[in-house]
Amino acid sequence: MAELNIPAAPAIEGTTHLHSGKVRDLYRIDGGEHDGRLLMVASDRISAYDFVLDSTIPDKGEILTRMSLWWFAQLDGLVGNHVVSTDVPASVAGRAVICERLEMFPVECVARGYLTGSGLHDYHRTGEVCGIALPAGLQDGSRLPEPIFTPATKADLGDHDENVDYEAVCEAVGDDAAAELRMLTMEVYGKAHAIARERGILLADTKLEFGRRPDGTTILADEVLTPDSSRFWPADQWQPGRTQASYDKQIVRDWLTGESGWDRTSGEAPPVLPAAVVERTRSRYVEAFELLTGETF
Repeated sequence: MAELNIPAAPAIEGTTHLHSGKVRDLYRIDGGEHDGRLLMVASDRISAYDFVLDSTIPDKGEILTRMSLWWFAQLDGLVGNHVVSTDVPASVAGRAVICERLEMFPVECVARGYLTGSGLHDYHRTGEVCGIALPAGLQDGSRLPEPIFTPATKADLGDHDENVDYEAVCEAVGDDAAAELRMLTMEVYGKAHAIARERGILLADTKLEFGRRPDGTTILADEVLTPDSSRFWPADQWQPGRTQASYDKQIVRDWLTGESGWDRTSGEAPPVLPAAVVERTRSRYVEAFELLTGETF
């Protein structure tokens, strides 16, 4: 397990801190109109290779929050979401939402339309991804014959999520829920890929989280279709057989495993990011937000 270095979450009046992940801090609201609901705050923290870096990316939390809200609106009518209100305390304005408490499914719901990342590693080893056989001869960045559902287990903080097959999802949540999660994941990916493609961006893959309301309805939770949970590639630069240009934290990963000299297998924490890498990463997040939403950040 990687040694995570998550700063203590700041106190927010009228709430109780419940949990901090790699990027988000979660609070329970105590009293008032939203008593018992959750306040989810996106920080400027950035993680890579299961480490939370000492460096932060300015405005990242606000970009992630605004982008998720925009996508939730695009997906309205296809699947519901957990957002109740954006009327949040002033100290976290712009980077937080008030959301429903849900029974979360213990599955990372991943859709892939292109082969890269852990899917590529699995393919090279077995010719399959999550038990799905793929054609021979695919390369890094190859478009798949059709998008595929490639779930993963939710690992403990600091551990790797592990790719699993569909049968493992059925065992974890039951056949009916597994079928619904797969259907919703692929529908969200299909719609989001089409929207992004119109804006000159390829949605290579995305990770979604779902929860269940007390009435049994399954809805989207956490964040959706941001550079933290998705791979966005410039369509006009896509070229299978090499690492793709991207609108995400690949800049950070490349610097860590290349120029920095850091050995990701050493167990040592990654070094502090240079100012130039921080600024390039922030610029890519902003560019993705502006291209997708048409808004100015």
